Amino acid sequence: MHAEGNVDNAPPLLEVRGVTKRFAGVCALNNVNLNIRRGEVHAVIGENGAGKSTLMKVLAGVQPPDVGEVLLDGKAVHIDSVHTALNLGISLIHQELNLADNLDVGANIFLGREPRKLGLIDFGRIRRESKKYLDMVALDESPTTRVSHLTIGRQQMVEIAKALSVNARILIMDEPTSSLTQHEAEQLFQVIRQLREQGVSIIYISHRLGEVKELADRVTVLRDGENAGGLDREEIEHDRMVQLMVGRDISQFYARRPHSIGKPMLEVKELRTNAWPHHASSFTVHAGEMLGVAGLVGAGRTEMLRAIFGVDSMLGGEVRVENKTLTLRSCRDAIDAGLALVPEDRKQQGLILEMGIRNNIGLPGLSRHKHGPAFLNRTRERQDASRMIAELQIKTPSDQQLAQYLSGGNQQKIVLAKWLSMEPRVLLLDEPTRGVDIGAKQEIYRLMEELAERGVGILFVSSEMEEVLSMSDRVIVMHEGRVSGELQRDELSEEAVMKLATGSTPVAAEV
Repeated sequence: MHAEGNVDNAPPLLEVRGVTKRFAGVCALNNVNLNIRRGEVHAVIGENGAGKSTLMKVLAGVQPPDVGEVLLDGKAVHIDSVHTALNLGISLIHQELNLADNLDVGANIFLGREPRKLGLIDFGRIRRESKKYLDMVALDESPTTRVSHLTIGRQQMVEIAKALSVNARILIMDEPTSSLTQHEAEQLFQVIRQLREQGVSIIYISHRLGEVKELADRVTVLRDGENAGGLDREEIEHDRMVQLMVGRDISQFYARRPHSIGKPMLEVKELRTNAWPHHASSFTVHAGEMLGVAGLVGAGRTEMLRAIFGVDSMLGGEVRVENKTLTLRSCRDAIDAGLALVPEDRKQQGLILEMGIRNNIGLPGLSRHKHGPAFLNRTRERQDASRMIAELQIKTPSDQQLAQYLSGGNQQKIVLAKWLSMEPRVLLLDEPTRGVDIGAKQEIYRLMEELAERGVGILFVSSEMEEVLSMSDRVIVMHEGRVSGELQRDELSEEAVMKLATGSTPVAAEV
């Protein structure tokens, strides 16, 4: 256990004083202050667009501040490049993976810093040294394994090992558990505690406030690019963090309103996918119903949604929408039948980041936006985009803004907007609030509630237990590619869900 008293009394190792940063007229940071002590875990939290990532990029030498200064060991430093930051002992682990997947693990860890022997790369030393850092993150993987052969979670652990290899004094972790399983996340937490014991300072950015409460010695909160407040260890509570982040009390975070459940909208019978070819799933989603899908990683939830939407071929089974059997040759057949899918990975599968908001929203409706055989009805496209931006409260200077420059929460809203503009009968959501802040989550929940009230059937996959328990009218639980059980709202409990997720018999929830 680290000595918290020593941390509390230690002078700052790193100080940020009055840092301001603007982009094309938008003030991303305004007079921000931050101080990091030696050997502490310091969480920086805030909604999407609050300025967290921009501040970290300033510290890591990715972007220079317009105004303000950074001090290390009490001395002003000019961090003009990533190389300079690394030499100062500051290493940033990006939220997005930054690995060369055509190279092996060891080559990635030492990329750009390859040890040499007689003028040639010393591959033997790379393997030996890499193994040491892989052991530090408890990753049982050979340094000669190609990165493309690893799961996303294991690639994330390689990123962390790479950062540790530069002997960082200050390690910046930007949403490090976003792609990790619970087991991998627990391994990471153990590594963080070990590093803290060794005197390494950790700047920890996460939307998962439970992680912050578990790990952080102190918390700094940013809101709209400015300091919103700070919390010491004994003050770190969920509600206090939320209030500082959003500037308001979210007492009705999972507000549910009673509404009627209608006729069957989506019927899935004996569906088999490539993930679990010998196991089949059957279930029904009704009009106005939110059907949650729970299960452990690898249970086949995402593969099931992709098969229903025609992204992947079904190995067997039947999909019916409003009592009509679908022939799913492609996603177009699903769209024409009134289905819409918001995928798990919005950046790779949900958006074209280099395109503007209007064009992204208009993609599914290109056929209905046609003006004659070869032209688009730009007026209707603009009207649809304007309506969706207003309804979903997307924060943007214009509908021409490129998607890549928006916060994660606003990007997720664009993915939702493009499908909602099509007025779907059934909405399939795969991890709808992954990687978005607490304010954006509340807005997405509000939208789901409104859609259900309009009679849209909602089938949503989530790995957040609180989300599943709070938002679902009913829950199906998947285990090894099949529905292992169904729970009504008055039967829902974490224990009941986990029993089914692990293949056991559920225990009834206390009513």
